[in-house]
Amino acid sequence: MTTQESVLAERSRKFGVAEGDEGIVRCDACPVLCRIRPGRAGACSRYANENGLLIRTDPVVLLAEAVEGGEPLVAFTEPAQDWDGSILPAERVFVTGIGSGTTYPDYKPAPFIVSSQHEGVDTVTVVTEGIFSYCGLKVKIDTDRHLGPETAAIRVNGEQVGHVTTAEYGSQMLSIGGVRHLTGGSKKEGNTTCETMLKLGNGEAVELTIDGGHGVVVQAGQAPIVDGKPETRMRVGCGSATIGIFAKQWQGHVDEVIVVDDHITGVLTEHQAGRVLDMKPAGIRVRGRKSTPGRYFQVAQPGLGWGGTDITDPLSIIQKIDPGTAWPGMRLLMTSTTGEDSLYCILDENLLPVEAEMPAAVRQVVERIGENCEPSLCSVMFVAGAGGSLRAGVTENPILLTRSVQGGTTRVTMGGAPVYVWPGGGITVMVDVLRMPKNAFGYVPTPAIVAPIEFTLPRELYLACGGHAEEIVPVEEVLRAHGGQARIEGGAAENPWPLRRG
Repeated sequence: MTTQESVLAERSRKFGVAEGDEGIVRCDACPVLCRIRPGRAGACSRYANENGLLIRTDPVVLLAEAVEGGEPLVAFTEPAQDWDGSILPAERVFVTGIGSGTTYPDYKPAPFIVSSQHEGVDTVTVVTEGIFSYCGLKVKIDTDRHLGPETAAIRVNGEQVGHVTTAEYGSQMLSIGGVRHLTGGSKKEGNTTCETMLKLGNGEAVELTIDGGHGVVVQAGQAPIVDGKPETRMRVGCGSATIGIFAKQWQGHVDEVIVVDDHITGVLTEHQAGRVLDMKPAGIRVRGRKSTPGRYFQVAQPGLGWGGTDITDPLSIIQKIDPGTAWPGMRLLMTSTTGEDSLYCILDENLLPVEAEMPAAVRQVVERIGENCEPSLCSVMFVAGAGGSLRAGVTENPILLTRSVQGGTTRVTMGGAPVYVWPGGGITVMVDVLRMPKNAFGYVPTPAIVAPIEFTLPRELYLACGGHAEEIVPVEEVLRAHGGQARIEGGAAENPWPLRRG
């Protein structure tokens, strides 16, 4: 066995301390310090006692770069016990943090510090599973439906796990997790928060309830289910934007259009779009606070009805019809911002709207609103700050790592997936969980989330940062020592190869 192979063999079992004569091992991979009997696993199920040695229960995940034509280098995604590593060219392999192990109690070097050649550059990738207490999920739900008031508590099984945050264009936004819920409340709150984050991060569905709002089932990449009803469409825009987009297509087919929206309800003939098209004023005044011509706020309360309001009868938002401006036979269309709800009326002799059959030309534009709506989906972003244990596992002088990450000379990935590094101090990253390999997240019962993280930088820079030079192992040795038990994946098709810069 070579020196480097010895390092790898020792590293895979370096956690744990033998205790007593019963073969019990005390795991020191996290602050819980489980005492594990032979053949059993610890509280997190990530470490087990195998004949008196502490082993990682999940395989290391290796990414295999696709060859030309998009086919992966290997056809299997499960561990291959008889594989000797020769099938994977070392220059096309990336070692992820999934299944690698941790650096706790903080002073230990990262489980894998891998050297490789990429595009003529000597590169080092520092690989670990981070234990994150300071972490959370930002959940984007593409829907106009009102889920709950801003800042309202989000609960799972009665425990608060987050809150509703500021809505964005066509989407409701939730903030799940965070250190206050993980560690600042009761033990039950912390455990429920951790379990919720773990499930959402690993692509499972979770049912949430919102104080003063509604129930919603959230699953990354799937449509939200609000009060038992799956959502289908993300709005094309607010009421004003919808007017602007489709005004010319309505011209000549209707005399007035009102697009109902919780935020900005649009009225075509008052709107600048209608004026530019020389549309005749219709004399219909809607309820709410007028912002600018043809744009109204607060026409109704938020809800699950038309355009994210609480109304089911759109005519209820009409405050008055001016008899000096409106006329019998006037054609009125009311629609929601997704086109899912629509009503076509003609004003009778008393200037009252009477529902009528919608002309084909008008129906075509309403259907086009729906055609321009994107599918309603849930997106889950994991946000975390790299703390002391992560940085100490990379270098003896962590501030140099921080500066290189902030300066862009060190690339950060999570499970090989690209991350967004937040500006400002520290190393705060955000990643789309769907771009990570399956089951990338774990937990420890402190409670905290365990997530993979990799730092890739030129070898020269790594040494200049005070990196653990004696722990560097060529990728070929990693493949030889661990390839037969690894889980091999091709990575998400939209992800750049993690070793490729630019």
